[in-house]
Amino acid sequence: MPNQPIKRHIALQPLSRDHHHGLLFCWKVRSGVKRGIDVSRMKAHAIWFWESHLVSHFAEEEAVVFPILGKENELIQQALAEHAELKKLFSQEEMDYEFLNYLQVALEKHIRFEERILFNEIQEVANADQLAAVDQHNSSNDEEFEWADDYWNWKKSEA
Repeated sequence: MPNQPIKRHIALQPLSRDHHHGLLFCWKVRSGVKRGIDVSRMKAHAIWFWESHLVSHFAEEEAVVFPILGKENELIQQALAEHAELKKLFSQEEMDYEFLNYLQVALEKHIRFEERILFNEIQEVANADQLAAVDQHNSSNDEEFEWADDYWNWKKSEA
């Protein structure tokens, strides 16, 4: 049977859109590494993405989504461990191509885990009140997370 798109509950859709932005960030970093773009440009983008996007996204998941399954749940424990690891990675002072590639792989793996496994489990067990609380708490918005330096753009000539 071909892969069917996951039908995400409306309360979780803003967080899934955040995940889409995260996957785009990973693609941009991968593209920059492949092109040999100056590491300082990608590092600045990573710091900005962490501060403007991931900090609030992780906080929202931890405050209102993860409690649906509870701290003892092994999927929640995995997600929290990955959040802690990503926080450490994004706060590294020294970043080179190998590190940036590792960072984007770790973030993509985490996003895929949440989308394919964790959120499906949460949707399965959450009651209407819990989903309403997630929906009410949603801090996501539909704005695109734009970084001014589009180093990943293959068609743009290097300045």
